[in-house]
Amino acid sequence: MADLAPAEPTDPTGAPEISGALDSPEFADPDRTAGPLPLIPRGPVARARALLAAHPVVDGCNGLPWALRRRTGHDLTPGHHFDLDQGETGVRTDLPRLRAGGVGGQFWSLQVPAELTGEAAVSATLEQIDFVHALVRAYPDTLHLALTADDMAEARNGGRIASLLGSAGGHAIDSSLGVLRCFHRLGVRSLALTADRNTPWADSATDAPRAGGLTVFGEEVVREMNRLGMLIDLSWCSADTMRHTLALTRAPVIWTRTAACAVSGHPRNVPDEVLSLVPRNGGVCMVTFAPEQLTDGGGPAGVQDIADHLDHLRTVAGPDHIGLGAGFDTDPATAHRSPLPDVAGYPLLIAELIDRGWSFHDLAALTWGNVLRALRGVESVARSVRGRRSPSTATIERLDGGRPDGER
Repeated sequence: MADLAPAEPTDPTGAPEISGALDSPEFADPDRTAGPLPLIPRGPVARARALLAAHPVVDGCNGLPWALRRRTGHDLTPGHHFDLDQGETGVRTDLPRLRAGGVGGQFWSLQVPAELTGEAAVSATLEQIDFVHALVRAYPDTLHLALTADDMAEARNGGRIASLLGSAGGHAIDSSLGVLRCFHRLGVRSLALTADRNTPWADSATDAPRAGGLTVFGEEVVREMNRLGMLIDLSWCSADTMRHTLALTRAPVIWTRTAACAVSGHPRNVPDEVLSLVPRNGGVCMVTFAPEQLTDGGGPAGVQDIADHLDHLRTVAGPDHIGLGAGFDTDPATAHRSPLPDVAGYPLLIAELIDRGWSFHDLAALTWGNVLRALRGVESVARSVRGRRSPSTATIERLDGGRPDGER
């Protein structure tokens, strides 16, 4: 696209132009049209910024808590280690760039390396939860802790970024439903069943299968998450685990960082047979910006590659079941090959989709509406289930006959 340029920390189009664009009836109601965006006399990037001002991005995966832990420790003393309000060159996320990127909601991904197991994994997760709570307290004018869909809407209406907590691997709960409930009470609203290795109760996409999907205890984890109102994250799960979960869950699921297997055959990507099941579930597949999942060669990827995956997911799963889960600050080793340099770059992707003829309705659903709807669906199921189901006291020893050797 000829007019694409690196996103700046401030909006070069100016607030008056964005406000004027939003006065258009097409921008006022995303359900009013299924056609292309109106031809406003500005370029696609400016139109993208106008859209994001009303329907900001809810991103499914950002590893800033772990990235800052690795760099400096979780010290929020102003000016001591880092200041996200002034800009941080060592990471790809800070508050000025989040604003420039049109981000209105962020799942802060609680990364726990697979090498950390048992109590160490639980402790590392708790420390990151504590850090995100401290982060929100440190920047109250910009960040707002979101525990519900209503909290997300309140944050957007107040001009703040909804901060949600998502655990990036099921090993973080140490095969304990009690730990799962504690995480939920502390604000965690999504849990990935696996990461790059199996959990004792669910198969990963990049490990040798052991359970054929979920074990009996894994099924109980799904039921308890339905009762609690936690989003089940199927990122990096095996296709068997995805199918097993979709057959069992009563609530919408998400993939916080995935891509389409038909476009790029990475084992972590979602096959079409699974994508075709998503509309009935009401879930959301959020496309990663990780270059290794976007292209078959694993080399540098471009904005067009992200758009290709989104086009495919929109065709197979439908426009109401797709989202964005970039994965910024999760893997420093591949950052230089990313399609977008940092969190300020979302308008460039939306501009590419505008050029491809995406409707306002589809874009507003992609950036904001789909995740909000899925979270409301999870909350609705939880209210229903709690009326009939008490907190589960099941253990992996009782349901699966003991923890498998070499739990990871």
